[in-house]
Order: sequence, then C-alpha cells, then structure tokens
Amino acid sequence: MSPQVPKFVHVQNQRRFGANIWNAMDVSGEARNNGNLQIPYSSLTVDHTLPVPEMKPSLVKLCKDLFKKWSDLDESRFSAQRVSGGITNLLLKVSVEEQNGNMVHVTVRLYGPNTEYVINRERELQAIHYLSAAGFGAKLLGVFGNGMVQSFIHARTLEPLDLSKPKLAAEIAKQLNRFHQVDIPGSKEPQLWNDIFKFYERASNLTFDDLEKQKRYSTISFKEVHNEIIKLKELTGSLNAPVVFSHNDLLSGNLMLNEEEEKLYIIDFEYGSYSYRGFDIGNHFNEYAGYDCDYTLYPNKDEQYHFFRHYLQPEKPDNVLEKDLKALYIETNCYMLASHLYWALWALIQAKMSPIDFDYLGYFFLRYNEYKKQKDTCLALGRSCLSESKTC
Repeated sequence: MSPQVPKFVHVQNQRRFGANIWNAMDVSGEARNNGNLQIPYSSLTVDHTLPVPEMKPSLVKLCKDLFKKWSDLDESRFSAQRVSGGITNLLLKVSVEEQNGNMVHVTVRLYGPNTEYVINRERELQAIHYLSAAGFGAKLLGVFGNGMVQSFIHARTLEPLDLSKPKLAAEIAKQLNRFHQVDIPGSKEPQLWNDIFKFYERASNLTFDDLEKQKRYSTISFKEVHNEIIKLKELTGSLNAPVVFSHNDLLSGNLMLNEEEEKLYIIDFEYGSYSYRGFDIGNHFNEYAGYDCDYTLYPNKDEQYHFFRHYLQPEKPDNVLEKDLKALYIETNCYMLASHLYWALWALIQAKMSPIDFDYLGYFFLRYNEYKKQKDTCLALGRSCLSESKTC
C-alpha cells in the first residue's frame, strides 16, 4: 500500500477480509448437504501473490470450472481487475463477455494464508445464503480451494467520515435493524465472550523472536486484562441485551452505497455470529474513529440517539420513547467496551501470526488504553441502570 494510506488502514483491511481459511471444499460440501444450498464448488486454487495479469489464466480456468455455461468461451472474453484488499487477501472483479454479447461481472474473493486466527467459514457460508435471501450483501455463486465467487455490487465503499452523516447513519440503523431480524439456523448461543476468552488464551501465551516485540509484549498484565474481561462480562450480563445474529465488524469498509439508487449494502459476514445487539451497535460506533483510530469522533449522545430512533422504529423514528433510548444508550456503551477488548486481543494474535508489516502490538495498546479511558464512565452508566431497575 502507498505511503499516503492512513496509519491504521492495514489493520482495518486485514479485519475486512479475514485472516484464515477453512478447507473450502469441505465447507462447501457441508453447507450444501446441510442446507440444500446447491453451491457450485471447485478444487482449483488461485495464487493471490501474483500480479493480476499473471493470475488471469487461473481465474479463467476457475470460472470455466465453476460455471459450465462459460466453459467454451475464449480467454479473450475474460478480464480481471483488483477491487480492494489487504496484503494477505484480495477482491477481484472478473468480467465475462458471453456469447450473446452480454457482459457479466462477478467478484472473486481470495483468502490469505493460514494463521491461528480462525474464521468459521462454514458459519459464514451458511449465513451468506440466508442473509442474501433477505437482501443483504452479495449472492454466493461458488466456492473454490482458497476463496469464493459472489455477485458484483455496483456501489462505492463508504469512508469513515460517512458514518456520522445523519442521512446515512439513519439508513445504516434501519438496515442493521433488518439484519438483526434474519434467522440463521443452528445454535443461537451468543459467541462474544466465547470468542474473547479464546482470544485471551491465545494472546496470553505468545513468544516473539523479535526482542523488542517481546519486551513490549512482556509489559502487558494479562491478569489485569482477565479481571477486566470478567468484570465487564458480569455487568453486561445483567443488562439483558437481546441476542441477534450480529455482523460484528460493521466498519465503513463493510458498507457500500449505490448513490444513484440510494441503496445501502451491508457486506462481508466473516465475523458474523449470534451475539448481543449492544455489541454490534457499540462496535459500529467505535468505527466512527476511522483508520487513524481518532476516538474523539465517537458519536456523542445526540448522534447516538438519532441512530437509535431509526434502529428501534425505522418507520416512525420520532415515536421512540425516552426510556427506550436511554436503555439502548446504556447497553450500547457498555458493550462498546467489549469491542475494544475483542480487537485488542485479536491484535496480539495478529502480532505473532500475520505476515503484514504492521504494528499490531501498538494497536493492542491503542485499543486497550481507550478501553481503560472509557471504562469508568461507561460502567457507571451500567451500574446506575441496574440500581434503578432489575431490567434495564
């Protein structure tokens, strides 16, 4: 990436496109057998480290293998271009001129090399099917050895500063309300604390060959971190937050807007799982800080209430009761703290495992320090709620 890229764009892109793959063939077959999804799959792989022109023969072969209607087309009818992606993962737009002259565009998503940070691809593939049926994201068209093919969305990716624009914030809130109503078959057990404790176990047992990294890592008090997790889990557990299927990574890069049609798309469900409503919203509010992690941009109370009105009553936002706004404000800002812990611990694992040249250790301290900065205010909100009522 160019030197002009904002300071934290690398870590955001790594989050956007994931950090690991499951065996895509096994996952595809499992999802197809369990859900009757009829997903075409191929055992072929594409080397994501090649320049796009050198990838083209493999991409053509892959498309012909997945989509038999293109099997007799000449290679000259295919073109490919990079859309976006981090260093370890890549999105490509593949355009195909069919025999009748129609031009078809698909998105080929290439997963990066394995690390210990495992994304549950089976869960993602199943979620894509049901979320796509509900009108979210791109349609899953095929799965292959190290990636997937989806329909192409004609829209621009949002920038961090877009999130605070009142009209867009209202539309994001409405769409997130709809997203949270989608029923994904399987266990409805919230995964947030399971994931955080898994991250903690991995993050607290690392050793770095780089002496400077090891020195910085050794300054972390994991006993303190563990105590913070326990305290926050206990408090948030008393808030009775609804459990919904959450996106869990609703940063600007996972929102797209077709400005001509004024249509907003929520995309990329790699981190999706059943979790707490307040976590998904609080995590989204943290993303107002953008790639430079400027948390002075975190939405103020009036901005949050604007979002909550459109989330709670999409059709009649002015009818939301004050007590409901207050309850969601408390819930969101307590779970916002969990977002900092989640990504702080995630960053430590990346510091050890990721091939990206990025200061993940520094990112841990940035997120954990912001957690400590905000915790007293937010936890006091939660405790005052509990002292007033048993059900906030």
